[in-house]
Amino acid sequence: MRALPILIASFLAAGCAQRPANPPLKGYEKNATYEFEHLERNRGKQDDLVILAFSGGGTRAASFSYGVLEALKRIEITSSTGETWRLLDEVDLITGVSGGSFTALAYGLYGNKLFDDFDQRFLKRDVQGEIIKRTLNPLNWGALWSKGWGRSELAANFYDEILFNGATYADLERAQGPAIVVGATELATGSRVVFVPQNFDVMCADLASFSLARAAAASSAVPVVLSPLTISNYGGGCGYEQPSWLGLFTKSEKPLRPAGRVLNRLRELEELDNGIEDPYFHLVDGAVSDNLGLRGVLDSLETFEALKTAGQQTPLDHVRRIIIVVVNSVSKPATDWNMSENPPGTLSILRKTAGVPVDRYASESVELLKDIDARWTSLREIRDRANFQNDQEWQQAEIRNAPDVDIFTVEVSFKMLADKAERDYLNELPTSFVLPAQAVDRLRAAAAEIVLASPDLREALKGEQFRIVEPR
Repeated sequence: MRALPILIASFLAAGCAQRPANPPLKGYEKNATYEFEHLERNRGKQDDLVILAFSGGGTRAASFSYGVLEALKRIEITSSTGETWRLLDEVDLITGVSGGSFTALAYGLYGNKLFDDFDQRFLKRDVQGEIIKRTLNPLNWGALWSKGWGRSELAANFYDEILFNGATYADLERAQGPAIVVGATELATGSRVVFVPQNFDVMCADLASFSLARAAAASSAVPVVLSPLTISNYGGGCGYEQPSWLGLFTKSEKPLRPAGRVLNRLRELEELDNGIEDPYFHLVDGAVSDNLGLRGVLDSLETFEALKTAGQQTPLDHVRRIIIVVVNSVSKPATDWNMSENPPGTLSILRKTAGVPVDRYASESVELLKDIDARWTSLREIRDRANFQNDQEWQQAEIRNAPDVDIFTVEVSFKMLADKAERDYLNELPTSFVLPAQAVDRLRAAAAEIVLASPDLREALKGEQFRIVEPR
């Protein structure tokens, strides 16, 4: 009986848990330069832009993405002057959602040190089981019933213990690695909430003090399985002003085109800028609104094209080659549904219908990247073949500003594997935060195999002298 008062006291103490409220901006500083959601960090060769996009998919996605990092570390490029560097060191930006956000944030924070123990600290750990255990522990029930505090906050605390060690976005910025962009989905509107200064400025919220563990928890908060993660919105309270370049898309007599994605993103941001009407946002899995983490990249490329063809200066004018490695860990477990006259059960239908729209959009995003490259190539060909009669005619032709950039899309997905048995094995892996150690290693090996054999990557590196280093 003596244990009962101790249990009750612990329960009551836990009931005092408070949501770690993110603070407001102390003051908004207007930046006239357009930010492509931190699209580059000026690493490596200045005429190249290398982007990695890590999809959602729990530990499956985190492991597959990690395998890509391991592969890029093995590709060494030698310049004409004899200087050698790794392709991994050329990466300017990594986007991540859900499971992919853990690998993206951890690499941005730790850099090369990540390769020492990421598999043991996170990938081969029963993260899911530990969160369930803590949820069922009576000592945590009081906290779980506290206002604004749910299972995702409990998960964030666990992620902090095992991986992030109290790090914030200020620490991520100081690490001077590639720009890291992870996203979540605002539950009420379906808008993307991206953890970059541009997005948080709209909300008049301070990103620097935001913990990486909470960002990862928000990005991976699968609806129903985990609770939404709540953040405070102070929009309208810091004097935020939209960048002047937006007027070229919204207020000019002849708005710039293409503009569909820009205007859609603008509408999303406008849904986040009123702290009086919407003082709180409840964030869930980023894969709900962008399973490949590619929407921001597509938005930026379209914006660049419109500004460029209108003769406007952009921060990417010096770029001549963009390499985008799309790491898609979406799995397609086999079913025998079409062999039976009876339809599948309710739970099976719910699981499938939740994933089909996300998977379809993921495939479409990859094709959109290829379409943009094809369009830019066509514009340049038209420009180069055009017969302008004089300088005035040349100056008046919008085609003269066609983007002089080649885009190489390198897709890394299970369907790229030649071994059918291995494809089938990986496609049957669940979307969860626990996998057998063998599965983690096979995912890493599969990613490396696909990257190192990719004809698209070899085409992107055409003209470069490179070699593949054997793993140590």
